[in-house]
Amino acid sequence: MPINLPFVFRSPVPTERLYLRLMVEDDVDAVHSYMSRADVCEYLLFTPRDREEVAAKVAEFAAHTTLAADRDYLELAVIRRDDERLLGHVYFALESVEHETAEIGWTLHPDHHGQGYASEAADAVLGMAFEVLGLHRVVAKLDPRNDASVALCLRLGLRHEAHHVQDMMFKGSWADTGVYAILADEWSARHR
Repeated sequence: MPINLPFVFRSPVPTERLYLRLMVEDDVDAVHSYMSRADVCEYLLFTPRDREEVAAKVAEFAAHTTLAADRDYLELAVIRRDDERLLGHVYFALESVEHETAEIGWTLHPDHHGQGYASEAADAVLGMAFEVLGLHRVVAKLDPRNDASVALCLRLGLRHEAHHVQDMMFKGSWADTGVYAILADEWSARHR
């Protein structure tokens, strides 16, 4: 399948219990409810954000609607269908158009952990990556101490490919990076 770019995100992506959509200004309070928490930010590249910082980020996220070039990204709100509640978001960025590779990440409010929402949302984004965009490979780069994200990668079928030791300065000290990845044909085989 040839790569399908540029891609403009126009319609929400439905799943069994959720749908994924672009962020909007009305999402600020819901996003702030988790981006302001130290436990949520423990493994993220930023420290807890105040409401003003979150409002600026949501406006930035809302403006990113198109994937066409390296580092273009989407931050998709994860919405529960039955009550329209924003549970978190999924990050998706083109890493290399030439190599047909993207990166995925996720953040969910702790109140919604352990219910399969992150798996459902991330799997829908992988489906978009492979079935709609025609990409070859998707990677997740994460703090290997984040047991929940490591487990999610494995549930999604991503293989552990690398463990980079002290490869980045993270909040004042050296930290490791875990790299997980899945290929289009591997994702397809899991969904037959």
